[in-house]
Amino acid sequence: MSTSPTLSPDHQASLIDGKAFAANLRNQIRDDVRTFHDAQGVTPGLAVILVGNDPASEVYVRNKAIQTHHAGMRSFMHMLPETTTEEELLALIERLNKDPEIHGILVQLPLPNGLDARRVTNAIRPEKDVDGLGEINAGRLSIGLPSLIPCTPLGCLLLLKDQLGDMRGKHAVVIGCSNLVGKPLSLLLLAEGCTVSIAHIHTQDTAALARQADILVVATGCSGLVRGDWIKPGATVIDVGITRITLDNGKTRLVGDVAFDEAVKVAGRITPVPGGVGPMTIACLLKNTLSAAKLLVTGKAE
Repeated sequence: MSTSPTLSPDHQASLIDGKAFAANLRNQIRDDVRTFHDAQGVTPGLAVILVGNDPASEVYVRNKAIQTHHAGMRSFMHMLPETTTEEELLALIERLNKDPEIHGILVQLPLPNGLDARRVTNAIRPEKDVDGLGEINAGRLSIGLPSLIPCTPLGCLLLLKDQLGDMRGKHAVVIGCSNLVGKPLSLLLLAEGCTVSIAHIHTQDTAALARQADILVVATGCSGLVRGDWIKPGATVIDVGITRITLDNGKTRLVGDVAFDEAVKVAGRITPVPGGVGPMTIACLLKNTLSAAKLLVTGKAE
């Protein structure tokens, strides 16, 4: 059993700069896209579907389009009205499934009421499911087969591998067991040789479990849930949560699931919010799109 380091009173955790890492990753992807095009004569194409006119989703989708272009890929935007029926949406997905210029398909979630997200997600051809949320890719991930991995967990894993290298034998505690982050990230950490514990709403004494973690990942959507005294001294903390709160002066700010001001005095490394995990999500979407294009064109993802 490893022992916790003794921290000095003025200890400050090292910040994990997801923004800089994501920028470097996007640059590498742009170079790889150019090499792939030179070899195959194909430019990867990403189709993004947004149903309805949620302003936050519109901004996010447009940012994806900008980053796709910057990476040298083609972006195909499909902005559908709130009144779109499930049959119309499924028909569009089927057209994109058959389109050889489209290598990745992403349906922005959540969908409006009346549309079955599970049915819609599973309608995407697994080889083009760059969000990694379809049941085929989820199943392949669960048994250790090559798959397209959900973007946020993949981003977390890349940051951890960059910071820690070999993670075999480390105790990883993941707080939150969603299909989007907690479950797939737990499987990824297991594949890296970690001992993995998952905390959820029914877990008794989550704080005590968290204190055992060499790697602590928090993905609950509950701002400030994890306090400083939940963290093992020197642990690596990945904060996936992001919530906009209103301050006493009426201004707003983004915060994570970890009480950062407390955690930074205990952790060894920590992702800030914003600027930590967030930028990695779109970068990993681009990475998945290139992998999908390689698989569809050459039969090999890498």
